Amino acid sequence: MSSLPAILVLEDGRVFRGRSFGAAGETFGELVFSTGMSGYQETLTDPSYRGQVVLMTAPHIGNTGWNDEDDESGRIWVQGLIVRDPAPRPSNWRSRRSLDEELARQDVVGISDIDTRALTRHVRDRGVMRVGISTETQDPALLLARVLEQPTMAGADLVGDVTTDSHYLVPAVGQRRATVVAVDLGIKSMTPVQLAARGLDVHVVPAHTTFEQIKGYAPDGVFFSNGPGDPASATGPIAVLEEVLASGLPYFGICFGNQLFGRALGLDTYKLKFGHRGINQPVIDRTTGKVEITAHNHGFAVDAPLDRATSTRFGEVTVSHVCLNDDVVEGLELHRDGRLLGFSVQYHPEAAAGPHDANYLFDRFADMLSAGKDA
Repeated sequence: MSSLPAILVLEDGRVFRGRSFGAAGETFGELVFSTGMSGYQETLTDPSYRGQVVLMTAPHIGNTGWNDEDDESGRIWVQGLIVRDPAPRPSNWRSRRSLDEELARQDVVGISDIDTRALTRHVRDRGVMRVGISTETQDPALLLARVLEQPTMAGADLVGDVTTDSHYLVPAVGQRRATVVAVDLGIKSMTPVQLAARGLDVHVVPAHTTFEQIKGYAPDGVFFSNGPGDPASATGPIAVLEEVLASGLPYFGICFGNQLFGRALGLDTYKLKFGHRGINQPVIDRTTGKVEITAHNHGFAVDAPLDRATSTRFGEVTVSHVCLNDDVVEGLELHRDGRLLGFSVQYHPEAAAGPHDANYLFDRFADMLSAGKDA
């Protein structure tokens, strides 16, 4: 562990002093907090965290080290990491190195030994804000000036930073049931694995793929992944999704894909005060009444009425899932002529680090594609 002093400064001027963790240097981003007690490796490698500094609310992070199997992408995407008590040594049979070593190897700046509870309460009360972490200066005024020069997340178009450069295929496991095109807006590696496990050939394509190119794969359905940034800025993927819906191709979206679904249907999105992040968020399925504990990572939500259906040019859209903590929309369903045409959820049903309550949604999509082929 480094003995370098480090400083954290929020855009409202609040200062925390601690010790360097991971790489030395300086970093900036939007400060968000994650309530998960485990799964930090999946969190750090989730492309949806592009542009964000992640504060872990669990006090002791790094116990299981870092392995070579659980990454959700090819790199760490967070701008920085904040923990209270880093594990001095990892203890897990799959661990290959410590979290501190991996952060340093990938040049990710972090800070430890600060009061993370006080910082979490500050963000929860005042909302997410820009932050800077530095080992290069201990002058709060100097770092604050740099923080205030940083762009905000509202209006940010970050999908181009994280999407795949080219198409790749994740083949169906077992008997092939259908073909799906998955538009990579910041996809996690477990997502196409879960789809393929249901007998789906998954063609993962870049975010800038056109509808004509999507049709070239002869898909039975289209999937939009999670991803970073402001959904209002993703005008290209939204226009493509409108063409998908007009064509009648079945649709499934998660997280960012849920927000873009809402915007393609003519609904608005808005920025949450501090968002939902972690693996312990309660959501109710309004159709079955079942409560699911789910994995979240989002700072924006869809603005849709909870008490009635909304008419759109593509059909009737209803809110299918709601967060029990704050009544935020967590899922949408689109029906036309008595048929389910598309659905989405705000959370992450692939949840590689758990929980797995929402894993059935992949089965629902596979069944929807099979039913469409039979029809």
